[in-house]
Amino acid sequence: MSLLMRDTPAHDRPRERLASLGADRLRDAELVAILLRTGAKATPVTTVAEHLLRAFDHSLSRLAGATLTDLRKVAGIGLDKAVTLKAAFELARRMSQETRREPPLLDTPERVADFLREDMRHLEVETFHLLLVNTRRRMIAKERLAQGTLDTLLIHPREVFRRAITANAAAIILAHNHPSGDPSPSEADIRVTRDLIRAGQLLKIEVLDHVILGHRTTERPRDFTSLRELGYFYG
Repeated sequence: MSLLMRDTPAHDRPRERLASLGADRLRDAELVAILLRTGAKATPVTTVAEHLLRAFDHSLSRLAGATLTDLRKVAGIGLDKAVTLKAAFELARRMSQETRREPPLLDTPERVADFLREDMRHLEVETFHLLLVNTRRRMIAKERLAQGTLDTLLIHPREVFRRAITANAAAIILAHNHPSGDPSPSEADIRVTRDLIRAGQLLKIEVLDHVILGHRTTERPRDFTSLRELGYFYG
């Protein structure tokens, strides 16, 4: 039989631990437990919060992207708890957007990845984005062009550069995600990139980079690749 939160020692209660230590000192399970209004641990069985994290491979990204239906499949998660979790993650997403008060500077692959990560981390299909920037590499606009895979999608230079010309952009940055998690470029990624580079040269609109987002792993600390860094913009 699991312990109720009121039966646990004070130092094991996540609310008291947050108040005394600060939120940044708590484990993921403890923070989720506070949202769920359940204890952070119990013996001998795992807590609802820990069971929930395990159901989504201990990935906060996967948990944040889960639907209400997916969340309610986990034992101990009813509609109220599922709604609370969705509301918390949505507030986090909106807070991230709110911090972008001035047009972001997109002059490195790291900054491009940081800008797009929250919007793209939960996508289950490849989604192609176009970032339009001015001469100082500040973003003018972000456009979602297509969804699917670049093997089957027709990313036509005419559509890409029509939007760049309309926005009076000095340059563009290409970006898409790999839901598999591996950000390594495919042959189709490379082919589409080179086609767009050639078209941009004719129109005097530079293609600065093509950034592909995936997921971090122990062996791969960066969750993105830059085709410019990999050398595909030369030769």
